[in-house]
Amino acid sequence: MIRTLVVVRSLKMGGMERVAINLADAFAEAGHESHLVALRRVKDPLTSSHSGVRQHQLALSRWTRLTVIGLLAELVARWLLNPILKRALFLGTGLMGGVVFRLWLKRFERRYGRVDRIVFRGIGTFELVWTFRDERACYVLENIFHAEGPCWRRRLFARCLYQGRELVAVSQGVAESVKKAMSFWQCTPASLRVIPNPCPIPAIREAMQAPEPDLPAGPYIVNVARLVPAKDHALLLRAYARSGVTLPLVLVGDGRERERLEALAGELGIAERVIFAGQRQNPYPWMHHARLFVLSSRFEGMGIVLFEALACGTPVLSVDCPGGIRSILKGGLEGSVVPHDEESLARGLQAALEGEPPPVQESWLDDFKPETVAARFMYKPDAT
Repeated sequence: MIRTLVVVRSLKMGGMERVAINLADAFAEAGHESHLVALRRVKDPLTSSHSGVRQHQLALSRWTRLTVIGLLAELVARWLLNPILKRALFLGTGLMGGVVFRLWLKRFERRYGRVDRIVFRGIGTFELVWTFRDERACYVLENIFHAEGPCWRRRLFARCLYQGRELVAVSQGVAESVKKAMSFWQCTPASLRVIPNPCPIPAIREAMQAPEPDLPAGPYIVNVARLVPAKDHALLLRAYARSGVTLPLVLVGDGRERERLEALAGELGIAERVIFAGQRQNPYPWMHHARLFVLSSRFEGMGIVLFEALACGTPVLSVDCPGGIRSILKGGLEGSVVPHDEESLARGLQAALEGEPPPVQESWLDDFKPETVAARFMYKPDAT
């Protein structure tokens, strides 16, 4: 048994945050002592349902500012660096954030014992503690990198966040984008490998049975995602309108695009068939009872909602996009991918709803079983 610590920026409702909990659960399920720490407080945080996971809260920003140096560094970054460099605020906030985290870790280890493996999830998490370095730590990259060429500002950021660190990409698509970006930014990580996100199949199948009084009475199509531009719900609405499909389309999630999408549904004449269900603490009953799950994103680091839908026994349809969807939709699922345009998605919706849906095969989920993913985090990789 080893002692693990998963570190995440916050435990707000979101895909990356759910995956952080899933990984902590996977470590516990594998028989390890599992801890999960969030660096920011949020209202109604996600919590692990596994009794073996201990959750912690570190008010990192508050303690960083109390060092005075941290407050001064944040002010300098906010008022001087950020207007010039853009998105450079983390250079100030994370300067002492890494020091505070190390002090917290020492106190943590005095109580629980030495940690064997530290897993940081998400760039937003790295930024808060970028001066922290430890040979036990690895840094998980959730999304693809968008790099078009050399950029001294991005090179500076990359050297702070990635230089000499053990990096983990959640898909081959993410890994390829990282390699391309690192060559532009002249940054060399200690290592880079691919470890997919875990899918807690038994927990999902238990959660999907929970009663949900707001579900539509009959069959419907569902999408579960934040209502933000990257998820391209506008494409989904246009393709749905074009398809002529009469099953209701349910959008589970919320975000800054909601008002615009509601207006678009009205313009397309489909408002009465599109249900904006809002954010749900437990989205799995919505996935489980759906006739089809559809993904319309412009890019996806991994596309965890796809294997969550499959775990719920629901057929899936996805547009082809950069990132990790083809790590999931492979083999017998390749036919579930359509080109990323309105006409192709409309035809895909029509085809997917014809006849009886094919049964979901358990083998499709093998690569994402928690025990498999947890084991891969336990060893140190060879250097790149």
